[in-house]
Amino acid sequence: MIAFGLSFAILDTARSERVLITILTGSTNGVYYPLGTTLSSIYTRAVPEAFVTVQATEGSVENLRLLEAGEGELAFTLGDALADAWAGNKAAGFAAPLRKLRAIAKIYPNFVQVVASNRSGIQTLADLKGKKVSVGPRGSGTELNAVAIFKAAGLSFSDLAKVDYSPFGNSARLVITGELDATLQSAGLGVESIRHLLASGRATLIPIPAEVVAKVRSPVYVAATIPANTYDGQTADVTTASIPNFLVTRVGVNSDIAYLMTKSLFDQLDRLVLTHPAAKGISIGTAATDLPIPLHPGAERYYRETGVLK
Repeated sequence: MIAFGLSFAILDTARSERVLITILTGSTNGVYYPLGTTLSSIYTRAVPEAFVTVQATEGSVENLRLLEAGEGELAFTLGDALADAWAGNKAAGFAAPLRKLRAIAKIYPNFVQVVASNRSGIQTLADLKGKKVSVGPRGSGTELNAVAIFKAAGLSFSDLAKVDYSPFGNSARLVITGELDATLQSAGLGVESIRHLLASGRATLIPIPAEVVAKVRSPVYVAATIPANTYDGQTADVTTASIPNFLVTRVGVNSDIAYLMTKSLFDQLDRLVLTHPAAKGISIGTAATDLPIPLHPGAERYYRETGVLK
């Protein structure tokens, strides 16, 4: 009876507030967007009277700025961008600390995936010097990852013949047509743009050695592996870097709504896995660990109810 009463209390709260949930994602060819679309379907059922929309964006930095400004209720973001936003790292695009941000969950890891055309002759990160390379949209987490990895490898954007800021899908097409030599994309494994690019037989994954990852001055970067056969034609493991992703909300989002968003995320996790294999990396056991910002009280309540937090 207590749970039944609580359910009705949440329903009444949601109805009285005319809930709006805007989910800030990324480019339509990435992983954030399809997962955000599935979450919108989940939240439409889980949050009564909710009007849920999905917004394609330039990615993490833009998402966090919009969230802080109250122009969204939930955002996908990379962990380094989130830490930079909380600290107000001007070099990362944050003029002041964004202190309204609150965590819902740590989710799956991104993998920094560098793909070069076979005709470019690129076999190592050092070979990118003097080449035409896409580094993700301006203000995206991918751009921040590119800056960090290049610096650790002794490179900078000024070493490139051309720096391209096209979205994932466009940059993959430009590699196929020869207008770009390589693309760096930070995304979950199996991202559509790289899947199509490697399936063309005209490009190859370029390794990021563990010793390069170790030189990145951020604890969220860890050495990782893209397992063999993740993509067509990829017959061997490829070393790289991974960075955790987070779902983030903000101060001002009703605690009952944040609770329902967190609960339904894990209640319907199988639907997210069906949407994209990257969601296999989402686990309730790690969702509230290593957070660079405070938990939203609604999310904290869910984790305490489930025993994740004591």
